[in-house]
Amino acid sequence: MKSERQNAILEIISTREIETQQQLLQALAERGICSTQATLSRDIKDMHLVKELGVSGNYRYAAAKQESDDFDQRLRKIFKEGVISCDVAQNLLIIKTIPGLAPAACSAIETMKVEGLVGTLAGHDTGFLALKDTAAAEHLYSEIKELF
Repeated sequence: MKSERQNAILEIISTREIETQQQLLQALAERGICSTQATLSRDIKDMHLVKELGVSGNYRYAAAKQESDDFDQRLRKIFKEGVISCDVAQNLLIIKTIPGLAPAACSAIETMKVEGLVGTLAGHDTGFLALKDTAAAEHLYSEIKELF
């Protein structure tokens, strides 16, 4: 239900200039989706919707633009300053970091949505990345080596 409502919200704000939560509630109701203002407000917060200047000159709801450049820079910084080494052992990728940064490095990799990544496990200074197969591990290894 929540994902259906949030998908509808994204579709509505991408096709119409919605200025207020009330207008958004009405647009959802037109689609047969009943919601409260409190639920809608939580959805807006969860989805990181922002108000931007629309074509008509009024402010409208919009999906926040991905800050991929900023994210890439932060990821590179984590790896350049924190990762000491990286190695492959069959379908596992093991990264060694300065003390305390393994969780940050593993979290950064997880947010990259790497194809073939099954999961990560982070200790204090070591991160284990499990991949579906050796080829996926070697591919990720080559990408990570470029980061530091």
